[in-house]
Amino acid sequence: MVRALADRTDPDLERRRRLGGCSQRVKKSPDSTRGFSPEIFAARRKRVLADLDGSALVLSSETDPSGGRHRPDRDLFYLTGVTEPGAVAVLRADGEDGDFVLFVQVRNAEEERWSGERLGPDRAGEMFGADTAYGSDVLSKRLPKLLAGAKSMYFRIGSESPLQSLVVGALQTARLQGARKGVGPYGIIDPGQLLDPQRLMKHPEELERMRSAASITVEAFAEMLGAVGQGVGEWELEGILDGAFRRKGGGGPSYPTIVGSGANACVLHYVDNNCRMGDGDLVLVDAGAEADLYVSDVTRTFPVSGSFTAAQRAIYDVVLEAHDRAIEAIQPGVTVESIHHTARNVCIDGLLELGVLDGDKEKVIDTEAYKAFFPHQTSHWLGLDVHDVGDYAHSGVSRVLERGMVLTVEPGLYFQGTVEGSAGADDYVGIGIRIEDDVVVTAEGHEVLTAALPVSAEEIEGLVGGKG
Repeated sequence: MVRALADRTDPDLERRRRLGGCSQRVKKSPDSTRGFSPEIFAARRKRVLADLDGSALVLSSETDPSGGRHRPDRDLFYLTGVTEPGAVAVLRADGEDGDFVLFVQVRNAEEERWSGERLGPDRAGEMFGADTAYGSDVLSKRLPKLLAGAKSMYFRIGSESPLQSLVVGALQTARLQGARKGVGPYGIIDPGQLLDPQRLMKHPEELERMRSAASITVEAFAEMLGAVGQGVGEWELEGILDGAFRRKGGGGPSYPTIVGSGANACVLHYVDNNCRMGDGDLVLVDAGAEADLYVSDVTRTFPVSGSFTAAQRAIYDVVLEAHDRAIEAIQPGVTVESIHHTARNVCIDGLLELGVLDGDKEKVIDTEAYKAFFPHQTSHWLGLDVHDVGDYAHSGVSRVLERGMVLTVEPGLYFQGTVEGSAGADDYVGIGIRIEDDVVVTAEGHEVLTAALPVSAEEIEGLVGGKG
């Protein structure tokens, strides 16, 4: 089964490469909008422009001073399709230069020799539908004029950078000029107020990319599972996964791959990946591929030997039931909190039955005693980011799930050491198990994007070491 999954020719590979804007080239062309139609970006901008109410929105994509691989700004891409480093977009309804003004790096043959082709203002303006396009060399001069008289400026403040300093400086200049006329801009507002609700609801073309990312991830996991064995290094499984993500048409890992064997599986964000696997160990692997900037996030836990011990299987079965029950509960109209409570309650019931917890279930919930073993939430949003944007509650009330939302389901139980007041936990010390899949809310209920990767204990055992 592993070989069948890992070795088969991928009929979607060439399509994914085309969507990514390349065929045999190693680097994507700067004019790539990842296969999205211009109309999608225009419609998104139209919705945002209607909500600006006299304010201006500024989005920027920082360059990496270290020269590392550029990570496009997700908000900028979402509204414009632009992925080029150093780009800045300004949206303002009925602005002097139009609703959508774009700044990009000017063409420079010497610099492009080192860092790759640039679009330049003329080509970028036409490609991305900007009303006006300038070179970024005039940003400091033009931006204060574009902000003049706006109520406020929507701009996401991040780490200090030359570009951020320039944008904030432009705001200050515009404010000083506006003070004499009694007009703004009066301050900075997080653009998440405008963009997060949009990004939370996935368009069908976005879901296509997420299915692609999920498919790549499933195949990479299958390939990785076939290499598991005593003495294999955690880093070796990491290398297989990260290489497979690229080889199968993805853009690489969505986040640093976690491969935790033995007690390392109990460390939630373990990324050292520098130990060898023992025959009796469990291995927790948390990884996901990126496809056209959209991500996947999957976790599987499996025995190095190919067979769970009795203690390992007991905990695995509890986590699996929590995982399955939580997914079954996903449908429009239920809350994110209720999904977590479903998984939490299954875990509490299982821990009570195993003697890890004792007493009344309601008391365990009230005292949060279960958090010694299940310390995190069951779900997070998924999309252009692994922990994608979007609130989980409004005014203290949990958000209701709607069609088009994508979330993870990832219950886990971890026995990092002796827990005071829980003698029953000693039988499971060193065991860490998490099972995670990606789920989209549909009109009828849900779709598990990563369902092709088995989760049952028997199927997992059959995949380890190429036994399938």
